[in-house]
Parts: sequence; C-alpha cells; structure tokens
Amino acid sequence: MCLKCSFTFFHFISVHTNDLKFSLSLHQERHFVSANTGDDVTLRCFYKGSDVARFYWYKLHLGKKSKLLCTVNTVDNQAMFHDEFKSDPRFTVNSEKGKIDLKITDLQISDSATYYCASSYGYIAGWFTFAEGTVIDVKGSGSNIPTLVYQSASETIQPGGSVTLNCTVHTGTCDEEHSVYWFKDSEESFPRIIYTHGGRNDQCERKPNTQTHTCVYNLPMKSLNMSHAGTYYCAVASCGHILFGSGTKLEYEGNGCVFVYFLSGALAFTTLLSVLMALLLYVTHKRSNFKCAGTATFIVIDINYSVLTQLYSKNILFVFLQSLVQEFLLFLQQSHR
Repeated sequence: MCLKCSFTFFHFISVHTNDLKFSLSLHQERHFVSANTGDDVTLRCFYKGSDVARFYWYKLHLGKKSKLLCTVNTVDNQAMFHDEFKSDPRFTVNSEKGKIDLKITDLQISDSATYYCASSYGYIAGWFTFAEGTVIDVKGSGSNIPTLVYQSASETIQPGGSVTLNCTVHTGTCDEEHSVYWFKDSEESFPRIIYTHGGRNDQCERKPNTQTHTCVYNLPMKSLNMSHAGTYYCAVASCGHILFGSGTKLEYEGNGCVFVYFLSGALAFTTLLSVLMALLLYVTHKRSNFKCAGTATFIVIDINYSVLTQLYSKNILFVFLQSLVQEFLLFLQQSHR
C-alpha cells in the first residue's frame, strides 16, 4: 500500500512540473544600470504563469562564485536574506503577484555586480529558471580604488568591415593580476560576456619613476553586420573590486542607408499617387467637354499606362497604383460613349 502511495505521489509531481516548464517565464526589466555611489536602484523581476514555491536573488561578481542574496517564499511573500546580507539593511525585497523586486539603497562600489532573479518549484532539486540578469556599474568620485578604466565613446562600423575596440587600464599601485571582461549590451539581447582576458599582465608596462601600471587590451572584430551594433563595456576585476569603462557604442552605418532608401521610395510612391489623383479630378471636371480631343487624350494615356505597367508590374508597392489607373481608364472609356 505504501508503495502504491509513493508511486502516485511522484507521478503527480512529474506531470505537474512538466506543465510548469512550458508556462512559467521570468523577465528582468533593465539589462545594464550605471549609477553613482549613494544612489538608490530597484531591480525589477516579472514572472508569468503558474505559481512557484520560491524565488531567489543571486549576486555574481566577475571571476568569483555567485552568492545567494535572498529567498522569497510565495506562500507568505516573506524574504529571507543570507550570509552578509542578513545584517545589511540597504537590501530589501518587494514581493507582489507577478513581480519580485530587489531594492538597493546607498549604493557602494562593492555593489558592482550582476544580479539574477531565479525561481524554483517546490522542493524538487535541479529545477530552476533564471532571468536574463542585470549588470550594475557603480561609479564613485574620490574613491580609494587605484584602478582606472578608459574607453573611446563611439565607433562607426560598415557592413563587412572591421574595428578594434580599446580598453586602457591604469592599475596604480595595485600589483595583483587582474582580469578583463568584455560585455555587449543591445536592445535585442541582454548583456553577456563575449571575451575574457584572464590573469594576463603581459600587455602592461610600468611608467618610469612611478608605481603606475598601464595596460591596453584590444578586442578585434571582423566581418561586421547589423548584429554587432550595440554598446561594449570593458570591465576590470582587480584588487578585490570590479570597475567598468564608460562603454564604446558601435553604430551601424547601414541602418541609416536602409531608412533613407525606404523614405525615398515612399516619397516617390506618394508623389505619383498625388499626380494621378489630381489628373482624375481634372478629367471628372472636364468630362462634359470630351469630344474628338478626348479620343486622342485616351490614346496618349493608354500608352502611358502601358509604360507604367512595364515599370511597376514587379513591385508590390505599386499594385494599388495600377488598380487605380485601370479604374481611371475605364472611366475614360465610358465618358467617350
């Protein structure tokens, strides 16, 4: 009897979780947040679908293990913070139906990290759903961090061309090895690491009579297309901190050309349509005066229509224009009878 009950229990759980895999979705509103020390920020996480038992917020420092920041039980909507976050009142969670928001007040440099919203169903191990993640870059003036990161503001790219992104790192008195990461952020996708310079100081040189190290990291990109457009951030993990560059925006030159061609075509179509409508109104006004001259006019217009048909028969945008011309010619034929 116990065996039968046990089988029924696990069968029920299996069917229910299979349904949830197709119904539950998580989404974080902002992909990249740049703020100053002392600011407040709210990370929004939305969910749709069936209710789940628990939600989580994770904090991930580059080059380190992720930390479980808090757990939210959907039964009572109570948030339980873990480890060092227990005694940090700057972190709070607002849990409502359809969203789990994490608020961080009085931002500090150490808050620079990637924050992930996640969910799990019941107590089944191994079944988690993660949202896209939000990168927070906290900048502070007068900080005692010896590392500085510089990037060029923007670059213009062309189809099939190439570009090299530069990231200059001044490490100051920090002699530890540092890791450099490249992030891409665009409207079409969430931020993701695309390249890593890990633990390499062979691209650095020390300035004479100083303790400052200057390192230059390059990210060459070839065979560019529209998908490469976006903002690329250089992030440096050094001396227990992570710093982001201001970002280099790659602007795809082809986007403007396509838009100009589209507007030109639309303008030409509108102009032809306006001329045809004006001609139709003129003929309607003068149709009582069409006699012999009307026959000659009809022949000329019929020839012009043949030319229009050859020019626009292969373009879908002018199907409506052809139909209007046909109605116009039919009207002329009836006016001659």
